[in-house]
Amino acid sequence: MELFTLLLILLISLSAALAVQWWPLRHQAMPSYSQRAPFLGGGRPDTHAWSRYHIRYYPMTLLLIAFEMEMMFMYPWAVVYVEKGLVAMMEMGMFLAILSVGIVYAWREGVFKWQ
Repeated sequence: MELFTLLLILLISLSAALAVQWWPLRHQAMPSYSQRAPFLGGGRPDTHAWSRYHIRYYPMTLLLIAFEMEMMFMYPWAVVYVEKGLVAMMEMGMFLAILSVGIVYAWREGVFKWQ
């Protein structure tokens, strides 16, 4: 019975959300192409938006994410280390070893050299 109630609430809230989104669209005129154009006052853009970002920044971004993940896992690990001891130390050592392999690979590929 509780599952039925939950599904009913979900169905009602989903239909209400769709109605709120759909109702204003029925009662307004469709904008012209110049009003829907992305920028430049309705003119056509000269270049594609993705052409501004060079591919050389992506490996550095992935390394930043790796370092952030390391920090995100090391803070709670410090609390667990007090309770578990040597087992937690070995687990964190394996985790850091895996991240170190990625950093060594990036170093070997020349990610840290700016041109």
